[in-house]
This record gives sequence, structure tokens and C-alpha cells, in this order.
Amino acid sequence: MVYFDAASAAPLHPVARQALLAALDEGWADPGRLYREGRRARLLLDAAREAAAEAVGCRPDELVFTSSGTRAVQTGVAGVLAGRRRAGRHLIVSSVEHSSVLHSAEAHEADGGTVTRVDVDRLGAVDAGAFAQALRPDTALACLQSANHEVGTEQPVAAVAEACRAAGVPLLVDAAQSLGWERVAGDWSVLTASAHKWGGPSGVGLLVVRKGVRFAAREAEEFQSLPAIVAAAASLRAVRAEAVQEAVRLRELTQRIRVRVPELVPDVEVVGDPRRRLPGIVTFSCLYVDGEALLHELDREGFSVSSGSSCTSSTLTPSHVLRAMGVLSEGNVRVSLPAGVPEEEVERFLTVLPGAVAGVREKLGAPSAGVAEPRADELVVDALGRRCPIPVIELAKVIGEVPVGGTVRVLSDDEAARLDIPAWCEMRGQEYVGEEPADRGAAYVVRRVA
Repeated sequence: MVYFDAASAAPLHPVARQALLAALDEGWADPGRLYREGRRARLLLDAAREAAAEAVGCRPDELVFTSSGTRAVQTGVAGVLAGRRRAGRHLIVSSVEHSSVLHSAEAHEADGGTVTRVDVDRLGAVDAGAFAQALRPDTALACLQSANHEVGTEQPVAAVAEACRAAGVPLLVDAAQSLGWERVAGDWSVLTASAHKWGGPSGVGLLVVRKGVRFAAREAEEFQSLPAIVAAAASLRAVRAEAVQEAVRLRELTQRIRVRVPELVPDVEVVGDPRRRLPGIVTFSCLYVDGEALLHELDREGFSVSSGSSCTSSTLTPSHVLRAMGVLSEGNVRVSLPAGVPEEEVERFLTVLPGAVAGVREKLGAPSAGVAEPRADELVVDALGRRCPIPVIELAKVIGEVPVGGTVRVLSDDEAARLDIPAWCEMRGQEYVGEEPADRGAAYVVRRVA
């Protein structure tokens, strides 16, 4: 089985495994105790903290280990908001943050605070100027990821940090996806990360709070797994030592996927910034494809990938990242290459993908390239009760049956249609007129212009 989902969890690095096994023998005691075993454990913890701090670029006493990256985010957001309550209760986040940040923002709103969500462009990046404009006198905290976990787009952290510093507002950076590659640039105030993203063991997060940031911890520091912490710090140092050379290789492989997938598979949208991006992530969406069916097909062919399509999750809505970007969500595939992946496996993926997509499209009855005769100035497609990508497939089948200037009204109660029908129009050169209310769901109106 070929694992192409390193952005979810990277395989355990060999150095992490060695350090974990060694620390199980040496670091099992409580580092807070004064007897010999406790002192030995404390030495291991201090060494791990110093190694992690050097990788982050902070002081050791500014860094604590948490039970996960999610806990680091929750603690960081809550601590700054509580510490700066006198400054105000306004929080700024980008619309494509990790769910842990967005859930913390929702909890803040439920507690009476206010939240501004800064939009991104079609490549998934915030505009530093727009972020700066969102700052207010009562802003207590701003949050911006270093790079996006779904599409790989890097964010302008340094520019945003400069604006926040000028306004006297701390900036929390979620560096989960990027810390294994490099330090986060800019004058940020708080940083979070998660060890299993860079090849460390699960169950270890990092929280860094710079000196001078008002921070009120709402809970006592937990007693963590010291062997896991030692392994996390050792693996972070190891992957950083390999990062420059491996980043060059993975960028070449992901660029190969970005270029060749649209050549091999028709009706594909490759999403995310083509240049300002993480080395190992490439994401694309296929028209007329059920994301879950495609992932199962690729799994049968021996490839583990992930997706942001709504039909691959327990929710009925597409990925909040794809929705914020305004790109196609149906048939979405995220390929995130682990360090050391052989070039031959990428080539085999490119060989397998076209057949997998074609098979799923055939099962769903995707439209052919035939020319239809116009039969009405307006047609109505009833796709109520049918989920992704059926509403778009039905639209594509009949668009040629109205003359240029004619319209098709697609009735759908699937939330994904609100994103995928405009995205289909963008890809196919048709005009998306807009959304109108209907007895059930909504009517999405498309005018044929091509």
C-alpha cells in the first residue's frame, strides 16, 4: 500500500522510533520528583524542550508540550483571550484555518465575544492588507496558519505579524503543517504545532508563548508522556536536517502531479497557489466524480489519499477550505507525499488515476462530449434529494439543450451545490446567474454563453 496522506499524519520517523524506545527505559519516571529517576527524567525533558525551542526559534522557557496540536491551539487561544480581556473581546481568524482554530472561535462567540473571519482568494491565501484592516482597538488576538492543511498554500505570516505588532495585537500561528520544513518567519507572538505532522509520535503538541504576551492559563499543565516528547523533539531535529534537500525533491514530484493530472484527466481543477506552497501537498478536484467512490477506487489500486469532498465525510457540507476558496469540491483528492517517497510510486499513481476517474464517472452516468439540439429557452433540472456530484452532472447533460442566452435552473437541496455549480460554470465558461429561493432547497440559475 502506498501512503499519500502525510498531511494528516506522517509515518513515524526512524529517529523518533529509536528515541521513543530509549526514553521508555530512561524516562518513565515523573520529572517533577527529586529522586534519581525523576532527575533523570527531568534532564530528558529539558533536553527535549531545548531541541524543540531551537527548531522553533524561541527560548526554552517559552515552550511547553501539550497532549496534541488541538490542545495547543485551544490553550493558546483561550489563554491569550483571557489574558487580554481588558483590551477587548474581538478575535480575528482566516476563513481557512484548521477546525481547532475555528471551533475555538465559535466557543469565543458563544461566550459573548466577537469574531472577524478574513476571506481568502481563489488560491487560498489571505491578503495581508485585508487582514490588517480587520484589526480594531478591541482586538485581543489574531490567528493565521502558516500554510493550509488541505491545499498547501502558504500564508503571508510575516506581513500579517508586522501589522499585528504595529497594532499591539498578538498573532497566533498554527504551524502544524510547516514546522517540519522550516521556522515560521515574522514577529509572531504565539505558535502551535503537532508532532505527528512531522513524523513524531501522536499525542504531543507544542505551544510557544513569547515573553511579554499577556497569557492567563485556564488549566494546569498536564503530565505528558515523556518518551513521546523526547521522540517528538528528536524527530523534529532529524527532519529539519533533511528538509532542504527533501523539499527540492518533493516540490518536483508535486509539480509533476500538478502539470500531468490535467493532461491525463479531463475536467480537472488543480487548486492552491502554484508557487507559494508546501513541498509535499497537491490537491485537485474532478468534475462529475463522487469523492468517496474515487478514494475507494484508488484504495483498491493501492493508494491512500484524502479528500475535502462533502461526500467523503460525516457532514453534508463540503470542506470549509474549498468553500472559502470558491473552487470545485466534488471529486476532490489531496495527495500529500511523505518524505522519502520513491519517484516510481508517483509515476504509478499517475498511471492509475485516469482509469479510476473514468470508472467512477461511467458509474455515475457523467455526460459525454456529444452535441445536443436546443429544445427550450429555459430548462429545469430537478436534483432534489440527490447529492454530489449528481446536480452538476444533470446540469452538464442539459446545458446544450438550451440556446446561447438560455438558462437552466437546477433545483437542489445539497449544500455542496452552492459551491460546485458556480465552480462548474467557471470551469466550463458558462455564466452563473445566481441562487433563488425554492420550495425545497434552492434554485441555481445558469445561463449558457458558450
